[in-house]
Amino acid sequence: MRLMAVSLVFLLSLTAPSWATDSAPLRLAYQNRIGSVLPLLADQLGLFADQGLNVQIQRFSSGPACSEALYTGAADIATMGDTAALIALARNMPVRVLTSHASGAGRHRLMVIDPALQQLTDLRGKRIGVKLGTSTHGGLLALLQRHDLAGGAVKLVNLAPETQIEALQAGSIDALAASEPTPSQAESQGARELANLAGDDNLYPILTLARHDMAQRPEQLRAFMAALQQALDYLQQQPQAARRRVAEALGLPEALVEQAMARHQYHLRFDAPLRASLEQTGHFLLQQGLIPQLPNLAAAQLIVPAAAKTNQ
Repeated sequence: MRLMAVSLVFLLSLTAPSWATDSAPLRLAYQNRIGSVLPLLADQLGLFADQGLNVQIQRFSSGPACSEALYTGAADIATMGDTAALIALARNMPVRVLTSHASGAGRHRLMVIDPALQQLTDLRGKRIGVKLGTSTHGGLLALLQRHDLAGGAVKLVNLAPETQIEALQAGSIDALAASEPTPSQAESQGARELANLAGDDNLYPILTLARHDMAQRPEQLRAFMAALQQALDYLQQQPQAARRRVAEALGLPEALVEQAMARHQYHLRFDAPLRASLEQTGHFLLQQGLIPQLPNLAAAQLIVPAAAKTNQ
């Protein structure tokens, strides 16, 4: 009987994926935001499990929170916007870029309620709620600089996205700057767009980062990327069903989700145009003193090796 049990374990070790016997699951931190539709769909549709992965999910409302989970070792892979990613890379955190899973120049919006605020210059001396360290924060600083509102002309109030609409309605802030779906939610509650943070042809990529030691787990990385590709295929082939899934997961009206998703492009790539946008943002963040140095983006990508071919 003991010999039979040992033989069974041996046979399982031959047939199971090499990561299946690893006691440590893959820990993923992603944002419950419209920009993270691909990991959200992969999670909701069970695509990670379909690829043989045991994934532990952590959901956060901002990129800096995901970045912190990655830095502290609480997560192996995390999603975040360009600013949070550049801060992590510039500070030599033990992370690499896996891919960009979305982008969208129009996904950051500046929202107000006060009818007296009709143009950006009306914000001089006013309070803007924004989550510091996010891609929205970087885009807002660039917007303010282009309109001669930098250097303390407005007061930035550090607020998480989930508290911004209430603060705007209460008059604690005069405007909010956020990525989707917060602006569309604010719009549905009486706010209006004062400005879009798009400018200078920046694509504002949203990135998937992994701890550098994930390079030692190539099978898991391949399975993770395959699950994201399945999610992208589902989104492209069944957009209405995908929007419904996202709406249910985020607890938002489907019409609002459709409006917010239309401001994004979903993909799996880390090509020259996306790196150029990151470099542009990086130069601005360096100028603002938010990063100590420009990260080497050419060396920042964690290349997922192709599976070894076997002779049949």
